[in-house]
Amino acid sequence: MNTKALTDLEPKQLWQNFAKLCEIPHPSHHEEKISAFMKKFGEELGLETHADKLGNVIIKKPATAGMENRKKVILQSHLDMVPEKNSDIKHDFTKDPIEAYVDGDFVTAKGTTLGADNGIGVATIMTILQSKDVKHGPLEALFTINEEDGMDGAAAIEPPDLSGEILLNLDTEIEGEINIGCAGGFYITAKIPYSTEAPPKDTIAYQIIVSGLHGGHSGIDINLGRGSAIKILNQLLWETNNTCDIKLVKFDGGSAANAIPREAYATIIVPKNNEDKFLKLIGEFSETLKHELVKKDPEIKITASNTQMPEKVFTKESQENLFKAIYICPNGVFSMSADIPGLTETSTNIGIIKTVDQNVELSTLQRSSSENLKEKIAEMTKIALESTGGVAKQQGSYPGWQPNTESNILNLAKNIYKKLFNQEVKVTAIHAGLEPALLGKIFPNLDMISIGPTINFPHSPNEKVEIATVNKFWEFLLEILLEIP
Repeated sequence: MNTKALTDLEPKQLWQNFAKLCEIPHPSHHEEKISAFMKKFGEELGLETHADKLGNVIIKKPATAGMENRKKVILQSHLDMVPEKNSDIKHDFTKDPIEAYVDGDFVTAKGTTLGADNGIGVATIMTILQSKDVKHGPLEALFTINEEDGMDGAAAIEPPDLSGEILLNLDTEIEGEINIGCAGGFYITAKIPYSTEAPPKDTIAYQIIVSGLHGGHSGIDINLGRGSAIKILNQLLWETNNTCDIKLVKFDGGSAANAIPREAYATIIVPKNNEDKFLKLIGEFSETLKHELVKKDPEIKITASNTQMPEKVFTKESQENLFKAIYICPNGVFSMSADIPGLTETSTNIGIIKTVDQNVELSTLQRSSSENLKEKIAEMTKIALESTGGVAKQQGSYPGWQPNTESNILNLAKNIYKKLFNQEVKVTAIHAGLEPALLGKIFPNLDMISIGPTINFPHSPNEKVEIATVNKFWEFLLEILLEIP
């Protein structure tokens, strides 16, 4: 571990701002403290500042002297972060600060998501608002809430709130790329009811844990073929049920619909006369998975350990209905883009499963750059989850962002990148949701691009931001602001 402090990194003010953000709890749906912080930040700078009832914050900064007639620019980032942590880490995202530190060429966190997505973007805008040296035309800084779980903040912005002509979204996660499009999405949640009965005699209780998976962003990383802990554990339960006559007690896993689940847990009972067979099957299944995922998830681990006998177990019909629903529910890549090589077009992710009050609750997210295929994969998911008695509902739909290759700000940014770094910037779209999709619907005449530094493994405890790319991103952004006519 590098002992260098975040606040010693360059650009110094940007990293100091990011360090402040790490001190303020800000998971999705709990942005009250960071929203209040941003409102106070703008007011203390003496800038026009407004916070709406949801917690979105808009701060307006006048142009540098002599640049008043330039086009007005909206700088935009989201305030919330995905709350993912390793199972051995005690951390309350609603109360505890993120323990960020320098690790070689990266900044990462101790066993939790870092929040560089989108904290680096937020810190960057803060630094521009503070600066007396950065030259720019008139600016509107937009900080939105709940981007990661529904984009509620961006959806609530109204035309009178902003008047900018250009939107620079700072939420892209590969330096050297300019994003000009993204997928739209649906959230589908389901409740599958279950009945219980007393556990049979001569049985023994076990807890099965699937862990050690990489997980990751359910849009950006879905095409990497990483294991889904929920799907893997369900497959194991299916096979042990068929051969060992197990009874399910509970099934939990994942922590966010937009993150590939890294861990899942089940409590079951097994007849004592099938215990050896059960443990042998666990071992064989584990070895098979390690072989299949050796390059994608080499640290996968499946354990079975004795636990306390429960008072109730699922009935046979209830557990088979659950196993079937998860088994047939689509998960992973559904189709690839015909226009952009290597880009996922349509996917779905089972992100959370929880056993709660006689129901098993599931949260899923469907993404697609095709509205037709988005509807299709959402309907397939809904049918699967309802096929065995569940009730599914669709919520939090958001649109895709259609690329505009003739964009003026895109062409300006491409030329600036070539001038600064003597190489071509990559123009692309991503299989994830970005707020320009919603803001573009509200403000149809906005000219929009998205840029950012390189952030590896977002939406997982392995999240890390590459330090050198933050400096390049900063330099690129400042030159864009300088040259916008």
